[in-house]
Formats: sequence, C-alpha cells, structure tokens
Amino acid sequence: LAVVSIGDAAPTGNYGYTNSGYSVYEEENERLTESLRSKVSAIKSLSIEIGTEVKNQNKMLSEMDNDFDSAGGLLGATMGRLRTLSRGSQTKVLCYMMLFSLFVFFVIYWIIKLR
Repeated sequence: LAVVSIGDAAPTGNYGYTNSGYSVYEEENERLTESLRSKVSAIKSLSIEIGTEVKNQNKMLSEMDNDFDSAGGLLGATMGRLRTLSRGSQTKVLCYMMLFSLFVFFVIYWIIKLR
C-alpha cells in the first residue's frame, strides 16, 4: 500500500490538480467568496443607511440655517428699534425703565403674596 500525497497524483484533466486537492481549494474559495459576499452586502446596507442619515442631517441643517436667518432678521429689527429709542431723550427712556421695573416688582410681589 503506497501513500500518495496531493502533489504526487497524476493529473486528471484539471490542469494538474487532483480531484481531492482541487475540491478542497474550490470549497475553500466558495466559503471565502460567500464570506466576502456577506461582508459586501453588509457594507452596502451600511452605506445606504449612512446616505439616508446624511440627507436627513443636511435637511435639518438647512432648516436651522433658515431659523437662524429669521432670528438674525428679528435681532436686526430689534437693534434698529433700540437705536431709534436711544436717539430720543435719556430722561424719557429712564422714566420708561423705572415704570417697567416697578410693574415687574409689583407683579412679583403679588405672586408671592398669593402663595
């Protein structure tokens, strides 16, 4: 009984590979191919999810940009009113501030008194 290794067998039409050796390599290649196919599929689904998330983030950033623009416009209008107010007499502004402060003080006093 002679022991034959994979390299010692005679070629059988499989380009120098024996049937047993070729099938081992073929099975290994199939297994690695299937593993690679599953990894590629996972990467594809992950990239699709990343693309969807990027689209959502861009939409949210666009909405935030619009909100900040409107807030900037509102602040600009408020600053314009403050400039107009500051051009008036200082005593008039001081009187308004004192009246507003007294009003706030009485409102807070009234709220505390009701407790």
